[in-house]
Amino acid sequence: MNNGPKHYCGVFGIYGHENAAQLTYLGLFALQHRGEESAGIAASDGKSIQLHKAMGLVGDAIPAGMLAKLNGKLAIGHVRYSTTGSTSLANAQPLMVDYSRGQLAIAHNGNLTNAQFLRAELEAYGSIFTSTTDSEIFIHLMAKPQYKNTVESVLGAVKQMQGAFTMTVLTETELFGIRDPQGFRPLCLGKFNGGYVLASETCAFDLIEAEYIRDVEPGEVVRISDDGVQSFYPFKGQEQRIAQCIFEHVYFARPDSKVFGENVGLVRERMGRILAKEHPVAADIVVSVPDSGNFSAMGYSKESGIPLAHGFIRNHYIGRTFINPKKEDRTFKVKIKLNPIQEIVSGKRIIVVDDSVVRGNTSKSRVKLLRKAGAKEVHLRISCPPHISPCFYGIDFPSREELLAYNQSMEYIRKFLDVDTIGYLSHEGLLASVSKPKGNYCTACFTGNYPTKILDVTDKFKLEQRWERGIKN
Repeated sequence: MNNGPKHYCGVFGIYGHENAAQLTYLGLFALQHRGEESAGIAASDGKSIQLHKAMGLVGDAIPAGMLAKLNGKLAIGHVRYSTTGSTSLANAQPLMVDYSRGQLAIAHNGNLTNAQFLRAELEAYGSIFTSTTDSEIFIHLMAKPQYKNTVESVLGAVKQMQGAFTMTVLTETELFGIRDPQGFRPLCLGKFNGGYVLASETCAFDLIEAEYIRDVEPGEVVRISDDGVQSFYPFKGQEQRIAQCIFEHVYFARPDSKVFGENVGLVRERMGRILAKEHPVAADIVVSVPDSGNFSAMGYSKESGIPLAHGFIRNHYIGRTFINPKKEDRTFKVKIKLNPIQEIVSGKRIIVVDDSVVRGNTSKSRVKLLRKAGAKEVHLRISCPPHISPCFYGIDFPSREELLAYNQSMEYIRKFLDVDTIGYLSHEGLLASVSKPKGNYCTACFTGNYPTKILDVTDKFKLEQRWERGIKN
């Protein structure tokens, strides 16, 4: 199995620009690292919504000629990695429906932790689902007849969901941005030529030259319309712990993005500096595992005084190893993604800085490559603590048994990976790398302490398994 953690998705939205679909297309290119399985755009001309989605990368899934058919000044977009539901066109997003109050399209990043409960209840009252993704649950919650208008239905649906849900929602005339009360996943608000934009990361703003305004707050729903930006707080008065996913800083987000109010690259550099203090070792060079290990390796090099060298060359035409969920494809990608430069590593004592080790097989193969290239010593340094618990908020490693560090000693891990020494960043060191209050981050994958109640302790195919057991019928 592949070592890397599996991510969730990226969302984008724009209101008030005549080239809304084209700008969404560019925004999705900037967010491509968040999901490579499928991509889609829904656009509205004020009267009706047009949708196009397909499997594959943005450039393949959305042909340039298709953009001309997506007219209007409002649009949302989505790039997907499947964390609930299989890889299929039915589960690709945005999801769009026609219902009693008009047309609606949604794009979702995260996982609902009460998805099975909500879906069973909805089906008991006659709802018919067309996908096996938990995102569709939101649409059915909105369609309940007691709501008088779209705003009321959005707020009512949000109140019933638990877990991680960062969303963009499009009607014929409105754009909504939604962030769960814990704020697990990022969502930022920006300005562009008199209009407004929403995106998972600010790197999407940079590409289209939009101005970052602020993050959408945890528990906030923003409505963007001809009336401007309105904010609603459906969880106001409830005691909710902010629990932003710190793994955005460790691995997922682009280093040029501002996430949770901080530049990702600078946070990673601080992680590397602290890692050097916690786990020093005599060596000749520091080598990063590109690309997410680059800034931590730079920090380790600066703090230790050991020169940074480019010991690995990455094939940039191969996507992030974790993106493709088919095992045979992942295994092939592991072999061709990185190549060591023999002339740089041969005869050297090498400190390899990586962002994380989840299952361990990919890291083991990298060490084998370095030793084959003549490395004298290999010292592995990891810029986060050991993963010992599954994530139920949108990262696809749900089983403890899949995790290399679960219930294992450092010596076992060192021998398994065949490294001379190994050092993980401590939990305290990780939280010292960020500037926000330490209690504002979710670190459940490192500690096993979950910030919310977990109702669905199953895998990504949980809703499909319900169908197989005959619950759907």
